[in-house]
Amino acid sequence: MDFTRYRSLDGVAMAELVANGEVKPAELLAAARERAAAVNPKINAIVRPMDDIADQRLTEDLTGPFAGVPFLIKDLGQHYAGVPTSGGCRALADVPATEHATVVQRWLDAGLVIFGKTNTPEFGSKGITEPTLWGPARNPWNLAHTPGGSSGGSAAAVAAGIVPVAGGNDGGGSIRIPAACCGLFGLKPGRGLVPHGPTEGEGAGMATDGVVSRSVRDSAAMLDVLAGADPYAPYLPAAAPPGHYLAEVGRAPGRLRIGMRTASALNPTPAPEAVAAVEDAAALLAELGHTVEPVEQIVDEAAVATDFLTTWFAKSAVLVERARELGGGDGGFEPDTLIAAELGRATGAVELERSRARWHAHIRALADFHRSYDLLLTPTLGRAPLRVGEVATSARERAAGGAFVRLRGGKLLRRLGLVEKAVLANLSWVPYTQLANMTGRPAMSVPLYWTPGGLPLGVQFVAPLGGEGTLLRLAAQLETARPWFDRVPDVA
Repeated sequence: MDFTRYRSLDGVAMAELVANGEVKPAELLAAARERAAAVNPKINAIVRPMDDIADQRLTEDLTGPFAGVPFLIKDLGQHYAGVPTSGGCRALADVPATEHATVVQRWLDAGLVIFGKTNTPEFGSKGITEPTLWGPARNPWNLAHTPGGSSGGSAAAVAAGIVPVAGGNDGGGSIRIPAACCGLFGLKPGRGLVPHGPTEGEGAGMATDGVVSRSVRDSAAMLDVLAGADPYAPYLPAAAPPGHYLAEVGRAPGRLRIGMRTASALNPTPAPEAVAAVEDAAALLAELGHTVEPVEQIVDEAAVATDFLTTWFAKSAVLVERARELGGGDGGFEPDTLIAAELGRATGAVELERSRARWHAHIRALADFHRSYDLLLTPTLGRAPLRVGEVATSARERAAGGAFVRLRGGKLLRRLGLVEKAVLANLSWVPYTQLANMTGRPAMSVPLYWTPGGLPLGVQFVAPLGGEGTLLRLAAQLETARPWFDRVPDVA
């Protein structure tokens, strides 16, 4: 199968061809590998090939809704038994997983042919994908720019046409940010809908697994694969009939009332292209019969950012400690990670609990907004995708941070507030996505806009609890009105 034919198919279409006997899984895998060989040296999306596993998979009787479709999983949280999950961390680069993650098992049960793992920043901690371990992933639309993060490797692979859909996860925007950077559709499911186990908990209550894709129906069908009860899960999600989310694609969304906001406490003046992306989306929505209205700040955005970072710093301390235990050493961590972990160790239990208690205030504020509006519309990014290395920590900053880490000066760092200021400054280009994670609401990034320089710049929609169906119906309507599937980056 040549690339033109392969690239014209989404995952659902590939599975249909396999089911009808028109194409063999081996042909699809060969096409995926050929494309990877051509473009991966440029974009550095796949960091751990799994060729022997994929070849063995082809000898099996593949069944399920995606039987025979080539697939990539993220090298963070998506454990494949016997294969290391580095999380972008050198300390874990050679530590094999003991069992499949629940989502990986569900993907295997769906018939997917997994043939590699994708690049991610260390512990998924950034909106860029530039780990020291693997080197930077690059955006297929312009190799000088980031594909976003933390699912940047997966997004780069999908945008470049290696696979039609790939695994991602989202603890602060890590599906939506790379989708926005790479011209893809990215849906973050609501809290508890997709199980997170069995070897790990729910990612500080903010993270969930999902995919990045080129077609809305692929993401919908993948949600049908992933969603559902699991004996190790802390929640019992609402039961949905088989194929429920895929059936939402093509259904009329009805006339929606949408609140639009472009400014943020972290970025009161987003770049003109980010504002233009939202205004363009609003005009299209109005043409489709929806009502779009500007809204004022609906939550305490500065508090959301602070509470997000407080939780993340504490989580970083735990991740570093666990990696040291598994990796058997004290080395192999990036300076930024060690600084975040030191700040986490300096966070008192009462302070952490106060921060977590404030989550409910954010949930109530957003829920009150959704009493009046079906969806919240924002930019996904505060500006066009950054250039690779643009927000890298300087040697001077690394040296100063390292000294504080060696001296266990986390409490002093917190009192000075210097690190929080630096992190918040870096979040200013992605200030919109953390709210959905903290409140557990579903959200999506839709690729409706490209900058004059040819870079994608998605827009975000946030729905109320259980609003995945609304998001998918609207996304499919937008996909029909403003198709993006056939746009191909000139990366090869």
